[in-house]
Parts: sequence; structure tokens; C-alpha cells
Amino acid sequence: MSDFDLKAFLVGLIVIVLSIALHEFGHAISADRLGDPGPRRAGRITLWPDKHFEIFGFIMILVTLWSGFGLGWGRPVMVNPRSFRHPRRDMVIVALCGPLMNLALALVFGLVLRAILATGHIGWLIDESGHDNTAANFLTGFVRINLSLMFFNLIPVHPLDGSKILSGILPESLSIAYDRFGSVYGPMILLCAIMLGRGVIGEIILPAVATSTRLITGLAL
Repeated sequence: MSDFDLKAFLVGLIVIVLSIALHEFGHAISADRLGDPGPRRAGRITLWPDKHFEIFGFIMILVTLWSGFGLGWGRPVMVNPRSFRHPRRDMVIVALCGPLMNLALALVFGLVLRAILATGHIGWLIDESGHDNTAANFLTGFVRINLSLMFFNLIPVHPLDGSKILSGILPESLSIAYDRFGSVYGPMILLCAIMLGRGVIGEIILPAVATSTRLITGLAL
């Protein structure tokens, strides 16, 4: 317990909660704009984080931050494709808007970090002992966590966003078979990958996160 860093825990919690809430808001607002009244009726057209979480997913976020292993999640936005004018195309758009929200957050905070470094105000990011301060942890946390959320959700395994995107761009006959397979086996495949630890998921997304981080911030975070 002596190694527990409360400040880092709180910074991580704030960043993850806001990032997941905005991810779900991206799904909700895009579905609303495309004609589905469900997210608005469910109170999901809001930036308040409490509307985008259910208790077990939030507890898992706490466990993940505490132990360094696990997976937390927000409350999925329920979407009815039959409300859309172009159901397959619009479902792809809705599925993309969650990860794109994470990309936007990573870009905003990453470019702020890059601007601070470019102007030479390194003192804004380092405390008296020469370590990263809270501001630096927030900026780097938003970059890393949002890029991680984006690439993780783009994995084409049900129920992640990537599966809905792939389903929408496949020919319809293949899409039906893919959705049928994914709905039965996708959660099992994803759970097995998570239970195997960081190795499987990390091999998939960490190289993309590292490369994107360097492109946005100019740093290897």
C-alpha cells in the first residue's frame, strides 16, 4: 500500500471517466442527428458522465486503476438502425463517432502539450523535484488513454465499435454471417484476449498508440 499513488489514481480516474463519457456521447449525438430518438429519450445527449456509466463497469475502472489490470466500460448507447434513413451507412457513422471523439481529445491535449514544449515552458510540466506535475500527467494521460480507447474500440470483434464498422462495409450477405458469428463468439473471444493479460491486446494496439503519440506530441510517451 505504501507504493499507492493517490494523485496518479485520481488523475487516471478523471481522465478515464471523461474519455469514456465523451466516447458514449459521440455515439449518442450522432445517432440523434441521424434520426434515432432513443438516445435523447434515454437522457444520453449530455456531457454529464453519470448518464454514461453503469455501476459494474465503473467498479471495473476502479479495479483496473488500482491493480493495473482489468477493463472498465461505459453504458452502451442503445441505437435502433430502423430509425435511420440509410441503416447500414448510418450505423457505421454512429460506430465511428465514439472512437473519433477519443481521437479529437487526444489531438487537443496532445497539441497543447506540444505547444508548451515548443515554447520552452517546460517548467509548466515539471515540479520542484524534476518529475512530471499534475498538469503534465493530465495532458499525457488524455493522449495515451484516448488513443488506447480509440484503437481498442476499432478492433473488429463484437461488441466493439470495429465490428459494427466492418459489418457495415461488408457485402450484405457476408455482413449477416459475420454478425451472426460475432454475436455468438465475439464476447468470448474478447474476454479470452483480456484474460490473457496485456500481451494479446497490447500487441494489437500499443504500436499504433506509440506511433500516434509521437506524431501528435513529438514525444515517446
